[in-house]
Amino acid sequence: MSKAKTSIYVDRELWEKFKRYAKSRGVEVSSLLEELMREAMIEEELINGIVDLINSEFKELDFDPIPPREGSVSVLVRELRDERENNLSRQ
Repeated sequence: MSKAKTSIYVDRELWEKFKRYAKSRGVEVSSLLEELMREAMIEEELINGIVDLINSEFKELDFDPIPPREGSVSVLVRELRDERENNLSRQ
């Protein structure tokens, strides 16, 4: 990844606080700024991704439905959680 050097104008007091904040987190100011910029744009990227998915030719999901089990939802959820816990404890 190539880097770009840039100049920006920000409130001096805010900049000093930001530098102290980055230092307290143990990260470089540039890295923290990049992270914040990505976070600021993530909503737009997600929306664009969803729109692209909707507009794609794969509008229909192809899967075989699973028949429901007998019993109440609460019982089924408890069974699934217990099954998951048992599988995790075996690892």
